[in-house]
Amino acid sequence: MSILVLGTVALDNVKTPFGQRKQMLGGSAAHFSMAARIFTPVELVAIVGKDFPQKNIDFLEAKGINISALIRAEGKTFQWSGEYKGDLNNAITLNTELGVLSSFRPKISDEQKRIKYVFLANVDPDIQRHLLTHMHSPKLIALDSMNYWINNKRASLLRLLKQVHIYVANDSEARSLSQESNLIRAAKRLRSFGPRMILIKKGEHGVLFYSDKFIFSLPAYPADKVVDPTGAGDTFAGGFMGYLAKSGVANMQNIRKALVFGTVAASFNIEDFGLERTSRLTLKDLNKRLASFKKCILI
Repeated sequence: MSILVLGTVALDNVKTPFGQRKQMLGGSAAHFSMAARIFTPVELVAIVGKDFPQKNIDFLEAKGINISALIRAEGKTFQWSGEYKGDLNNAITLNTELGVLSSFRPKISDEQKRIKYVFLANVDPDIQRHLLTHMHSPKLIALDSMNYWINNKRASLLRLLKQVHIYVANDSEARSLSQESNLIRAAKRLRSFGPRMILIKKGEHGVLFYSDKFIFSLPAYPADKVVDPTGAGDTFAGGFMGYLAKSGVANMQNIRKALVFGTVAASFNIEDFGLERTSRLTLKDLNKRLASFKKCILI
């Protein structure tokens, strides 16, 4: 089963206590795709500007990602600049340049419209809805967002949540949208907005999965090397959705295993800058670390 991801492909400028990178390939769709590709073919839907390096396009293609729906438009590529200091869980945003993203309207082929697994990564909810209106009866739709859209396009986001199966958020976003401080109460409130499954990412504290049928909490992999957390949440989502697309059935057993694969994939992401580690990631790497992870938890 292929998976279609809508999101950003960006040029990131990141500084951490372990160094810095300028104009490196990033974005929610890029990080998601790098993990999901391990399990299933990925169709990437995004926009970049004329300034986007051809080497990055070649890189994505070399990783087996279908970029036929990657638009190259007049203008500048979306750029994010951020810094991590003492607390590597929280990035300090220094600058954001939307560039061509501000006028983005996704365009996909008739074949892509029939893809059954869809991940709406973090972009404007109006762009997410635009894509969703062109899909033909998808089997599983997951959506991610951020505090900016929760604060500035809350009504639009709430309307969109009625159309998706899984809502993915970090703990801060979950509390903000639900207006509940307790995460279990927040998950229940978010469930009432429409999605039948709620996935709350808690950074170094793991992940909480909530549905009417079961609740599942998983710790993060005990990593001793954290270089750059940028994109870890998107990498987690890529591993999670990639495995579900491969399995073909979103039952309790497969959801639990998908959460584990997502967690393990994210643990590789943080070991290096940007996509430097996940671009070399293989299923063998994931399975080896998963075996190690099982020794730490009861799954």
